Amino acid sequence: MVGAGHAFLTPRPEIPSADPGTLAGGRRPVRPVAVRYPTGGRRIAAPAGAAPGRSRGHYPRGMVKIGLTGGIGSGKSEVARRLAGHGAVVIDADLIAREVVEPGTPGLAEVVATFGQEMLRADGTLDRERLGRVVFADPGELARLNAIVHPKVGARVAELQAAAPPGAVVVYDVPLLAENGLAPMYDIVVVVDAAEDVRLARLVERRGMSEQDALARIRAQATREERLAVADVVIPNDGSPAELDARVGELWATLRARADAQGPR
Repeated sequence: MVGAGHAFLTPRPEIPSADPGTLAGGRRPVRPVAVRYPTGGRRIAAPAGAAPGRSRGHYPRGMVKIGLTGGIGSGKSEVARRLAGHGAVVIDADLIAREVVEPGTPGLAEVVATFGQEMLRADGTLDRERLGRVVFADPGELARLNAIVHPKVGARVAELQAAAPPGAVVVYDVPLLAENGLAPMYDIVVVVDAAEDVRLARLVERRGMSEQDALARIRAQATREERLAVADVVIPNDGSPAELDARVGELWATLRARADAQGPR
């Protein structure tokens, strides 16, 4: 994983909106709105991208699987944090992507064998920024990195999903859901959206990236149009934290109602 908002995995006009309502069958879009953002919730490290298919037999009765995605700098992680605060189980692709390349892991050994010893810092940890400059400048190199990491994180999903209680709203935080064609794996796909200039400013101002590096990372991902094309729900995030709280709050109410309608918690 290279920096916040990126995982080495699952990690391929105007935004339409619709009234909140049932999402069964037709996978209708939902227009987000409001409620107070409480604290608490559970967040689990795992790769969203390896989630199983839609068959209800693959996961506990009443569980709703949400694929949460958004381009780097969109604020996807903030939405995940707010959903966890409401009570969602969040399975975080970024966290597991970091874990599989920690010192002493087979993943790190393979990365070094593929990209060179210069990808290690003096303390033996992965130099994520240096690796990021390589892979986000060359789609072929990014594919090589993904080929190392994907198999190592995929095995963790079933285990972590099994730990979620029946009736849970399970949010898979997947940076590259659209890029890898993963939308069919989820009951609902939520896309966090912000204009490119807003995302670029966030990456430069908040993460200290150069404009060149930030643009390379943005452009290594799906386009805004490609991402919106797979969305059931779009969360605009060009505004204030309070506006985001409100949108996530209404989304949570809809997701909780969906899970409750599917079976006992």
